[in-house]
Amino acid sequence: MDTLIYYSPVIVAVVIFLIQQRIVVTPEELERKHRQILQEVEARFVTLNSYEDLKSQFSEIKEKIDKIYDCLIITK
Repeated sequence: MDTLIYYSPVIVAVVIFLIQQRIVVTPEELERKHRQILQEVEARFVTLNSYEDLKSQFSEIKEKIDKIYDCLIITK
């Protein structure tokens, strides 16, 4: 117990430094940052389902263009 009392000013100084420099975060701050990251990701990136839908639409458009091209070649 004497050693704890002896080192208590150092421990208090270290804890204050960690809090001041924001090395240790609270769960509320962590949750807030997590929500912010999720919002940025939603704004910047597309979901996998949307990507697959767009990919299938491009595939359908390509097939239709190929059919039109074939029809133009046959009529010449």
